[in-house]
Amino acid sequence: MSTNLAQQLREGTTKSHSMAENVSFVKSFLGGVVDKKSYRKLVANLFFVYTAIEEEIEKNKDHIAIKSIYFPELHRKWSLRQDLLYYYGSNWEKEVSPSLATQAYVDRIHSIGANQPELLIAHAYTRYMGDLSGGQILKKIAQNAMQLSGNEGTSFYNFQDIKDDKAFKEIYRNALDNVPINNEQISQIITEANISFNLNMKMFQELNSNLIKIMIMLLWSTISKFRKKFI
Repeated sequence: MSTNLAQQLREGTTKSHSMAENVSFVKSFLGGVVDKKSYRKLVANLFFVYTAIEEEIEKNKDHIAIKSIYFPELHRKWSLRQDLLYYYGSNWEKEVSPSLATQAYVDRIHSIGANQPELLIAHAYTRYMGDLSGGQILKKIAQNAMQLSGNEGTSFYNFQDIKDDKAFKEIYRNALDNVPINNEQISQIITEANISFNLNMKMFQELNSNLIKIMIMLLWSTISKFRKKFI
């Protein structure tokens, strides 16, 4: 019998979704204002998040609740590696590390993977469905803002093994609706999805702080040059 989990997740996270979209960094991004240094830090943070999600899903792929939503074609770790190579160069693995908010996010994923694997559904839903739904729009924004061509720096948004986004999302929704879980677990998954949105917000807020610091530094540099010229 269908649990209608997909609709319950969508309705149960409406407020959190709206709040995440209103974080300054996200609003700036959607408005076409993308700082390359902040963006590449986002890519690095997402690499650690997806590495954690995909490690735990792989470990738990035979779990009764996880095997229903086990879709390796969604995995983003490899594509993020390609983007990190573009932004940081061949030595990227020594250049990147998770931010404080990202580490908290990663720790949360590993904790539930070890103790309540069914809650991984919440994190998979929050990240993968968001990426698949809005990925192409975000890709175009990033390309225009940072003057990127082809797939350079935007491999993250390319789901090469998914030929029809709309059809796949329907398959995924059906899979969610048929996960063998009870009402208590459904409630816990919705709660965890809201926690996931909150963890994403904190990660974005850090990036906004970095963006403000960069803008202040640029402004101070400009003022200093102006003073040297006229004083």
